[in-house]
Amino acid sequence: MTELTKMSSKGQIVIPFDIREELRLEAGNTLVISKMEDTILIKKIDVPDLKEEFKRLTKWGSVWAKKKGIKESDIVKIIHKGRGIKID
Repeated sequence: MTELTKMSSKGQIVIPFDIREELRLEAGNTLVISKMEDTILIKKIDVPDLKEEFKRLTKWGSVWAKKKGIKESDIVKIIHKGRGIKID
């Protein structure tokens, strides 16, 4: 699908409705813009919510540690050992 659009004096462009609808673009979506010679490429990308991703990873880590029999109190010792720090 090819559409025509114009750039505003502020460098803004309008993505035509049909293209926005087909790609399910909404306000707030993240787009990456690349330049290749005289061509501009715009691609929709999904960027995970960092807070949600952190929650997901810490939950996974907790489940993994429990399966391995690692207690929360052991974590500091494990970190120090990995860094080569001696604790008495």
